[in-house]
Amino acid sequence: MEHLEDLKDFLRIPSISTDPAHHPDILRAARFVAEQLRAGGMHNVELIVGDGNPLVYGDWLAAPGKPTLLMYGHYDVQPPDPLDEWLSPPFEPEIRGDNIYARGAADDKGLTLILIKAVAGLLKKRGSLRVNIRFLIEGEEEVGGEHIERYVSSKPAQMRADAAVICDTEMFAPELPTICVGLRGIIYGELVVQGAEQDLHSGVYGGAAPNPIQAIAEILCALKDRDGHIRIPGFHDRIVPPSDKERAAWARLPFHEKEYLHQEMKAIALVGEPEYPLFDRLWARPTLEVHGIRGGFTGEGAKTVIPAHAVAKISTRLVADQRPSEAIEQIQAAVAAACPRGVRAEFRAIHSAPPSLVNPDNPFIKAAADAMTAVFGNETVYTRSGGSIPIVGLFERSLGIPSVMMGFGLPDDNLHAPNEKLYLPNFFRGIEAVEKFLEML
Repeated sequence: MEHLEDLKDFLRIPSISTDPAHHPDILRAARFVAEQLRAGGMHNVELIVGDGNPLVYGDWLAAPGKPTLLMYGHYDVQPPDPLDEWLSPPFEPEIRGDNIYARGAADDKGLTLILIKAVAGLLKKRGSLRVNIRFLIEGEEEVGGEHIERYVSSKPAQMRADAAVICDTEMFAPELPTICVGLRGIIYGELVVQGAEQDLHSGVYGGAAPNPIQAIAEILCALKDRDGHIRIPGFHDRIVPPSDKERAAWARLPFHEKEYLHQEMKAIALVGEPEYPLFDRLWARPTLEVHGIRGGFTGEGAKTVIPAHAVAKISTRLVADQRPSEAIEQIQAAVAAACPRGVRAEFRAIHSAPPSLVNPDNPFIKAAADAMTAVFGNETVYTRSGGSIPIVGLFERSLGIPSVMMGFGLPDDNLHAPNEKLYLPNFFRGIEAVEKFLEML
């Protein structure tokens, strides 16, 4: 019950990193994590303050000659909007059945607390650990993670470890322990289009004036066709396709496409490149998505205006072995080539992260899989994820270490959406599984 009460207290803090008004809550959440680490027996606990939200560090390095694990999580959360779709207030955790509902329950406060409680539990039982531990918990994962990137890149010696452990992924299905071995990277940015210097009357100037919203639509359709094929020159040149062995393993996963479509996605049809299987499209193919278009008049009533300016928020997910800097240049060149007459268009990257792919035969991965199998009673499966965890690429690039991604969320946890939840049996079994993993090492 103590673990559950700590989880509730953590979830009550509205640590929304995208909203500057919640900066005091960001500090509260960082201090909460630091208190949890101290209570769990960690040494050298501190808030690392810099240009960004604080990092929280703590360690236990009293096992000379043994492996060192870097435990990562994040305490910041997405905004809860739209509020009217929540069945209970997003920052007042409520237990319904076996689930706890609150913003951050599964992404990533509940799963971060699994790591903290597992290490604390082993220390309490044994008085010592058989491995060395470093914790590094950040507060900017939902807004790009620039602070942690600068810190880790500049201090590889202080962050030295043999592997990272991350619980920010999900199980493929209930009761099916899952380790994620591949993540897509991301480029997030804005497509900015400028027409005339000011808005224009559509009656007086319509038929002659350039329309930036129309231009955005034309550019987007030039970047990706209606069947989901990305038409950016050179964009696919570096892609490493999944092996036949990996595809065969995916084909054995317990998966029902109709349930996925109607119950999980709640959509009427699956889309995307028709010549590729679904898991390829979700895990091993790049994407380009439009998240919003801003410009002109969108209020109630009528206003016949041709806007001077329009912006589209877009992102692309990258797969191994695509490189963000190269892909950004390819997008910018494609936007310039597709730009219609009468407007200026450019793509401005906001943040990016590379894709990652880990060998499932890595000894840390295999030990984690054995621990999860022992706790959940089913054989652990290996999957990839369509999402992005930028820190995984950073650890690989700056520290030269693999990341062990032990998933304890579920596909229906509503990440980034109303009514986010965490399946509480997985919270407690996750603590047990991480404890067993540490013992096995």
